[in-house]
Amino acid sequence: MESIGTWWMWAAFAAIVVVMLLLDLFVFGGGKQHRVSLKEAAAWSLAWVTVALLFAGGLWWYLDDTLGRAFANEKALAFVTGYLVEKSLAVDNVFVWMMIFSFFAVPLELQRRVLLYGIIGAIALRTIMIFAGSWMITEFHWILYLFGAFLVVTGIKMVWFAEHEPDLEKNPFISWIRNHYPVTEKLEGERFFVMRDGVRMMTPLFLALVLVEISDVIFAVDSIPAIFAITTDPFIVLTSNLFAILGLRAMYFLLADLGDRFELLKYGLAAILVFIGTKMLIVEWVKIPVMVSLAVVGAILIISVAASLWHTTQKAKQLA
Repeated sequence: MESIGTWWMWAAFAAIVVVMLLLDLFVFGGGKQHRVSLKEAAAWSLAWVTVALLFAGGLWWYLDDTLGRAFANEKALAFVTGYLVEKSLAVDNVFVWMMIFSFFAVPLELQRRVLLYGIIGAIALRTIMIFAGSWMITEFHWILYLFGAFLVVTGIKMVWFAEHEPDLEKNPFISWIRNHYPVTEKLEGERFFVMRDGVRMMTPLFLALVLVEISDVIFAVDSIPAIFAITTDPFIVLTSNLFAILGLRAMYFLLADLGDRFELLKYGLAAILVFIGTKMLIVEWVKIPVMVSLAVVGAILIISVAASLWHTTQKAKQLA
């Protein structure tokens, strides 16, 4: 599949990812236990978004100088749109993480290590899935229609089950683990395994980590087809996807205390999936420009966030 990515562009992006992960680990505090404040999470969220936009600007500058203004505008816009789509869909993933940590009663100061490992795993998984998806689209172009239909169905299911809260107590994986491996009754700090009377035991924190990884597999199945509706260029797909993931841990802590204020956001995310899926299904007859896609996704997010805040305010007034 054709791509704008040259060997040095891939190398530069890989270097950026490594540097950002090291910053996340040693500067953002991934290696030490402490409760992330709202101010700290907001600052790092802004930092990750800024780096992504600087990358988009650098990409535009390079393409404008080498391949022309029109081409540069098209690719930079595709990157920004893909980034916004992936970032918005990641919000639902964040809410699932909140539910997982709440189920295992994991305090905020112990969640950092789990999320760091979870994001590293997500980066590896998304990279493999994106290259596999690019190959499949190259070899079997009709698979785009399957992706589109899948996104539409997923969006509809998201609305249908919007009020349904999964019962982790009945999760078959959790039940299987507890029946086949000794699990401690309480957390042991940031440790995943401990020794008790010569027996190696798993802690609930490790179960939380596994569920975080499983949730990312599930959400990757939704988000990766979505970005292929924006562009099929592997370089744009991978860079926009990973930039969205790299800022996910900071965004989680930013939303951790605010999640209950965005009750209607899930309906907006469902609408985004249906829109993108429909775009893929009608691409042979109607080609929706990237600028229109960006405007629609942005409008849906703004409306759903505003509606959520209004809904929360009205509920508070009724309870007052």
